[in-house]
Amino acid sequence: MGSCCSFLQRRRRRDERRGHHIQQQQHQHRPSLSLHQAPAPAAEVGGREVPAFAQFSLSELRAATNGFSPQNIVSESGDRAPNVVYKGRLQNRRRIAVKKFPRAAWPDPKQFAEEAWGVGKLRHKRLANLIGYCCDGDERLLVAEYMPNDTLAKHLFHWEKQTIEWAMRLRVAFYIAKALDYCTDEGRPLYHDLNAYRVLFDEDGDPRLSCFGLMKNSRDGKSYSTNLAYTPPEYLRNGRVTPASVIFSFGTVLLDLLSGKRIPPSHALDMIKGGNILDLMDSHLEGNFSTQEAITVVNLASQCLQYEPRERPNTKNLVETLGPLQAGSETPSYTMLGIEKQEEAPPAPQHPLSPMGEACSRMDLTAIHQILVTTHYRDDEVTNELSFQEWTQQMRDMLEARKRGDFAFRDKDFKAAIECYTQFIDVGTMISPTVYARRSLSHLMCDQYDAALRDAMQAQCLHSDWPTAFYMQAVALAKLNMETDSLDMLNEATKLEEKRQKTGRAP
Repeated sequence: MGSCCSFLQRRRRRDERRGHHIQQQQHQHRPSLSLHQAPAPAAEVGGREVPAFAQFSLSELRAATNGFSPQNIVSESGDRAPNVVYKGRLQNRRRIAVKKFPRAAWPDPKQFAEEAWGVGKLRHKRLANLIGYCCDGDERLLVAEYMPNDTLAKHLFHWEKQTIEWAMRLRVAFYIAKALDYCTDEGRPLYHDLNAYRVLFDEDGDPRLSCFGLMKNSRDGKSYSTNLAYTPPEYLRNGRVTPASVIFSFGTVLLDLLSGKRIPPSHALDMIKGGNILDLMDSHLEGNFSTQEAITVVNLASQCLQYEPRERPNTKNLVETLGPLQAGSETPSYTMLGIEKQEEAPPAPQHPLSPMGEACSRMDLTAIHQILVTTHYRDDEVTNELSFQEWTQQMRDMLEARKRGDFAFRDKDFKAAIECYTQFIDVGTMISPTVYARRSLSHLMCDQYDAALRDAMQAQCLHSDWPTAFYMQAVALAKLNMETDSLDMLNEATKLEEKRQKTGRAP
């Protein structure tokens, strides 16, 4: 029981230290083999490794998103632009965001791939960078870095604990201006439907511009899906997006930052012309802002929202205006947002994983089930020493309960399996780590993650060097969003397998 207790102590300490925040891994994916364009190589961007742009298979992305599960959806665009973004995790443990387009959005796979490669060449610390794409049959998907700390819209319009302080709002404006200026310099000046939902916060709380807006929602689709009141006037006239249109949309984001709510640009301009600048400011700031800085931002927003595109500033003007306002740059963004900084997770195992390790690494519950069915009770040999009690009626009843549980487990009737295995365990005459592992997986299949973790830990207590017990803990911990603990368990399991292989024991 000592190993279980020590794990519980470690888990409790980590829970207190990290607050169960989800971690992000740093490993690169295989390079793409299609198209005659130079991909963005794996590179360090802002102190983090961003993988080389790659082509993914549909099966990889399906596994990463649990079959595009509704539980993995992080945003939907609605009827006008029915695109869905899923969170996911690759086999190498890297967290990703996957944008799935409707089937008719990009009928020409070559055109979609060329557009994706154009965006995929960009690499900047103020972007949520595009790291891959998928063209498989009618499916069209984009793969980007995952940003775990929600959108600007969530922090501005739907906050729970605290509103965004003034200095952080200025930082958001400056960082997004820097991202737009970089894209312009790199020949990608068009950004479609820039709004507060396109600004994401990374694990450090730093704001980043979503790369998804650098591509339209479809080949012939609209570039703006928001309310027409927030749409650049020239787009309403001719349906075209220009670099000046992006500046107009940036002005609407400045209004969001100033007011803490969605204000139609025409109404905001009327307030500004009437000299009601302070009335425009977010009341939740409670006056905690510099009036001179607010006037500077209001004036910049007014310039961005000019009716004539030629009268608007360019991206360099945005950076030059907002740069001098960045006081307190030494304060981390996560502190300003009121969130905890997420620690670096341990690296994923470097040596080859067994089939069980591979299945647990990618959270493939179906594959885990098949492996547990196939291995049967082979690993229980070290613990099963039956006495004369085996021949009693009680023992026969207990073995019959386990047999019924095995049939239910094999047939994927996991609720029945839990019931039968519980009858077997409650008698307490025989000990079987395999039964606990099977019941753990049954709990996982029924979305009972805490119970799954308890059973996996009990399997470890019964068989302290059994890799399967650690693997099952890894899966349960990941389902509970305890990513660092999950990787710890995965690493321990692989070390135990390596040790067993050296000693000639089966894993």
